[in-house]
Amino acid sequence: MSDPLPRRFSVHAEAQPDRRHPGERRLGLVRGRRIGPVPLRIILPNLVTLLALSMGLTGIRFAIEGQFQIAVLVVIIAAVLDGLDGRLARALRGATRFGAELDSLADFVDFGVAPGLILYLWNLHQMKSLGWFAALVFAIACALRLARFNVSLDAPDRPAWERHFFTGMPAPAGAILGLLPLYLNFSFLGLPPTRALAPFEIAYVLFVAFLMASRIPHFSVKKIGRVPSEYVIVVLFAIAAVVLLLATFPMEVLAAASLLYLATIPFAVLKYRAFLAQDAAKA
Repeated sequence: MSDPLPRRFSVHAEAQPDRRHPGERRLGLVRGRRIGPVPLRIILPNLVTLLALSMGLTGIRFAIEGQFQIAVLVVIIAAVLDGLDGRLARALRGATRFGAELDSLADFVDFGVAPGLILYLWNLHQMKSLGWFAALVFAIACALRLARFNVSLDAPDRPAWERHFFTGMPAPAGAILGLLPLYLNFSFLGLPPTRALAPFEIAYVLFVAFLMASRIPHFSVKKIGRVPSEYVIVVLFAIAAVVLLLATFPMEVLAAASLLYLATIPFAVLKYRAFLAQDAAKA
């Protein structure tokens, strides 16, 4: 006996597989409509990301108003918040594809657009189009670095030791290092923003942009493990000392940290090549 109803009107609906991305399922998204409440553990990391984005945009505002020292500090706050949102998402198990995309967009504004505009409004504008070119290259290098990082997350068969390295300078580090000329201006050195120094600053900004867009390895601090119990007091003392110095001499500490980071790059390259040689020997 045939079914009295056409198949499209059958009362026995066939179960369809859930083809949504895991992040969409956690956010309660269905194609074309939204269902279900969103857990607070997913909302909180995204709020931190939006706060970091607000800091980057606020840095641009202070630069336009000529308050460059505040603009620099606001970008540093954005970098700190950028380091917190990912850890918060992992701790709360609230990582989603939406959050990852939002984080990348915020990073481009915070560490590509904002530092480039701050540098241009501070002193690079004295070289007219050449200064604007440097600001553009800096922002583009940041975008390329972020795009490559997002693609590398899906790369299979990565050796475990690669987790201790970044490919190219991370975007937050690039922003912090790119602002080094401003640190030197507001530190005890007091280097003024003159037209004579602008060409050297443009060359430095292009150098940092190259480090972000390149494949030169850099040490990753994200994979630092637990601190041995015998060094806990030493680590706590060192952190407290750095925080106090940063609060007392912010520009001097940022300048010293930038130079120290640049000094670690050759060691990162040597360590990376040593791991590659070990893998080649095993093969």
